Amino acid sequence: MNRRKRTQFWGKNEDDEELLLDVLAGRKTATACRADDYYLPMGEFDDGGMEPGDIVEVYDLRQRLRCLIRVTERYPVRFGDIPEKLWKGECCTSAGHFQEEHRKCWPDYGLHDDFELMATHFELIEPSPAAALHSQSGL
Repeated sequence: MNRRKRTQFWGKNEDDEELLLDVLAGRKTATACRADDYYLPMGEFDDGGMEPGDIVEVYDLRQRLRCLIRVTERYPVRFGDIPEKLWKGECCTSAGHFQEEHRKCWPDYGLHDDFELMATHFELIEPSPAAALHSQSGL
């Protein structure tokens, strides 16, 4: 690939940019997905398979570059055993809150305690100039 990896953060529906706003504010520093989907692209603006050290372009749902993140850590985790650093990085108040929110977002996954997720931690390294302008106007 001759470009940086890309990703998007999806909320509760196709117009929900809340997760992206949390990334831009530095509150959201982790994400999780199904372990068996981790290396699969989720569209033109989500390549999948982010690895520690990768610099990743983050796009909003309108396909505009909003920021760059650096992946710091990746590991598998069971849905029934969510570590504190993951639920905090996902802006949740507890492991139970993490589970509740992900059950709402992923109703078709049949989430159970042994369901395997892939956790990815990252740091915000550079909001794009366009991102700064849009954040000031509420997106």
